Amino acid sequence: MKRLSLLFIFALVLIGCNKSLDTAEQAPEENSEQVIREIHYEYGIAVDSFRIVSGKVAAGETLGGILSRAGADKSLINQLPLIDKQLFDTRNIQQGKEYLCFYDADSTLEYFVYKQSRVTATVFHLRDSLHIEKQQKEIVLKRCAAEVTINTSLWNAFTDAGLSPTLALELSEIYQWTVDFFGLQKGDRFSLVYDEQTVDGEYIGIGTIYAAIYNHNGNMLHAYLFNEGDTHGYFDENGKSLRKAFLKAPLNYKRISSHFTYARKHPIYKTVRPHTGVDYAAPMGTPVVALGDGVVTEKGYKGAGGNTVKIRHNSTYTTAYLHLSKYSKDIAVGKRVSQGQVIGYVGSTGASTGPHLDFRVWKNGQPVNPLTLESPSVEPVPETLKAEYDSIVIVANKQMSELLK
Repeated sequence: MKRLSLLFIFALVLIGCNKSLDTAEQAPEENSEQVIREIHYEYGIAVDSFRIVSGKVAAGETLGGILSRAGADKSLINQLPLIDKQLFDTRNIQQGKEYLCFYDADSTLEYFVYKQSRVTATVFHLRDSLHIEKQQKEIVLKRCAAEVTINTSLWNAFTDAGLSPTLALELSEIYQWTVDFFGLQKGDRFSLVYDEQTVDGEYIGIGTIYAAIYNHNGNMLHAYLFNEGDTHGYFDENGKSLRKAFLKAPLNYKRISSHFTYARKHPIYKTVRPHTGVDYAAPMGTPVVALGDGVVTEKGYKGAGGNTVKIRHNSTYTTAYLHLSKYSKDIAVGKRVSQGQVIGYVGSTGASTGPHLDFRVWKNGQPVNPLTLESPSVEPVPETLKAEYDSIVIVANKQMSELLK
C-alpha cells in the first residue's frame, strides 16, 4: 500500500556510554583515542577487505572464460552449467556489462559480481563452493518539486529546464483522460511533487509523482495520488478521479485531417456525404488503443472502411476504428478488451488516400462527435476515506509550495 508521506523527519541520536573502571584494571592514557573502523559493504561484501578489479564483458566472451582469466578454480568453473537458469542464465551475459573481481590478501578470487544494472547485480561466491545470490543496491529517494512553462511541447519544456523527460511521460499518463496534450498552449504551466531516485549519490531515475497541477489560462486541474484499499489512482482536489471511462483519443496523432460533419466532400468519391467520425493523421503502424473497457463486436474488412474493429463499451456507447493496417494478435469477436489496450495499427485500407485512423462513436445507436464526447469519471474517493484524502491534499500542497520557493 502506497501512501503519501506526511513529512520526512531525520533524527541524529547520539548515545553516550560511560563505563566505570576498576582501579585494579589498566586505564587508558588521558589523551589516547580509540579508533573504530567503519566497515563498508557493497553487494553484501565487506569491500575494504579485498582488492577489487573491474572489467567489462567483451564481444564473444563467456562467463567461464572471464572467470578462468580472473583466476577462478577450474572445479568451480565446471559447476556453472549446474546453476538454475531461473536464477541466472550463464549463457546470456551481455557485451559491455561491468563486472567486479574481489581478491583476498593471498590474491585468491573470492567473489565475482556481474552488474545487470546500476541497481541490481548477481554475486558469485567462489570461496569453497560455487553459489550465487541476487543483490540490489539501496535506492535513496529525494523529494523534489518542479515547475515548467509550455513554449512548444511538454517534452521540450522539461528538457529545456534540465529535467528528466520521464516526468513529461508520467504526466501524460496521469492526465491522459482529461488533457489533450496536442492542444497545449504557450504559457500553460505544470507544477509537480515527485521523488528522484539515486544510488551511491548518482541520479538513476524518477520515482513516484505525488501531486501535480496543470494551469491553463488560470484554470487549475489538480492531481493527487491516493492509494488506500480498493481506491487507487489520481484524484482532483474534491476527490473525483482523473481516470475517465474513455481516453481523450485512441492514439498518438499528428493532426486531425477531417472532422465530424454531415456534409463533407469525399476525397475519393468526390460526392458530398456525411462523415460521422474524426480522421486522425498518423504514421503507418502507429498503435491504436481501445478508448475504454468493452467487448469486440466486429473485426474484419468493411469495404470503404477497410480493416475495422468495433467495440461495445456498455449499453450506451460503441466505438469503431477504421482503415487499420493490421489487428493486434489478441483481438477477436467476443473478446473483452481493456482501456488503453492495443487493438490494431494505423493503415490506409479501404477508401483511403493515406495512413490515418477514422474513429467513430455511437451513443444509444446515434453517431456523436468524438471530440465533444463527455466522459464520466470512475468512482471518486469514498466518503469513508475523504478525511484521510483531504489531509493528503493539504500536505501535498504545502510540500509543493515549500519546495518551489
